[in-house]
Amino acid sequence: MTEELTKKAADMLLNGATLLREPCPYCTGVRVMKEGYALCIKCGREPEKKEVPAAKIPESTSSTIKKTIEKKMKILSTELENETDHEKQQEILKTINSLLETMGKIKDDK
Repeated sequence: MTEELTKKAADMLLNGATLLREPCPYCTGVRVMKEGYALCIKCGREPEKKEVPAAKIPESTSSTIKKTIEKKMKILSTELENETDHEKQQEILKTINSLLETMGKIKDDK
């Protein structure tokens, strides 16, 4: 273990990195990870990066999901309008936000 690797790993840990349970696949050394970057403290190597293709949602499924989300949005909108409890309003707004994010992801897939 070189002093340079030790310093780099310590810096990573001080800046929010985490120790990994799984040992290095090359030398079984301890690894730290931050923002998807894993560093072995012993050998300095990281596993090969593999591209994982994004899954495409079929148009028919996408259309069905959109319709379901739109129905849920109408229901939630009515609930929000009639709700007087602040905490319940916040929960409804969080759900609406999640649905909007999902809708955006479906649109981005195309």
